[in-house]
Amino acid sequence: MPLTTFALIRHGQTDWNAERRLQGSTDIPLNDVGRGQAREAAAALSGDEWDAIVSSPLGRAAETADLIAAGLGLSVARHVPELTERSFGPAEGLQDGPELDALRIPGGFRGAETEDDAADRGLGALEALAEEFRGGRVLVVAHGSLLRVSLSRIAGRPLPRVDNAVLNLAHHHAVDGWQLEYFNGERLAATALA
Repeated sequence: MPLTTFALIRHGQTDWNAERRLQGSTDIPLNDVGRGQAREAAAALSGDEWDAIVSSPLGRAAETADLIAAGLGLSVARHVPELTERSFGPAEGLQDGPELDALRIPGGFRGAETEDDAADRGLGALEALAEEFRGGRVLVVAHGSLLRVSLSRIAGRPLPRVDNAVLNLAHHHAVDGWQLEYFNGERLAATALA
């Protein structure tokens, strides 16, 4: 069975990232720093051949994907709704403080999508892409929380926040499951999802 390789990239920085506001499914655009990060990601990814680029439909991910694709001489195959960021409900737009603290519950915020539901959705999208592009090399541009919970499940342990526009590399084998090789640009010890 062939191995399918995924470069999983969080979108570039937005003003809300810089202000440490929860974005969730709110459609906040990239800022100039984020556009520069996307171009740097394209340069870092240019040493490899990629078969397809897909992204979340939210503007910050779609623009990051477009900038990476342009840098690689490719085009974005499509936008995958299941790659949209985890919804944080009424917590979206808030910064750390009493208003956000009032919404906190174990594992997230009142009215938000749970981590488990987001991981199910994210991994479901990646499984479908692994089936579609079996044996290929796929670039996926998505979001920090969605990638963190999905990759945590692949790694079998909680992972820290995902940095903007930095390489996360995972491999999918139809029989052996997932292996996370790089997280936040750093090589990990071999881990697989049983």
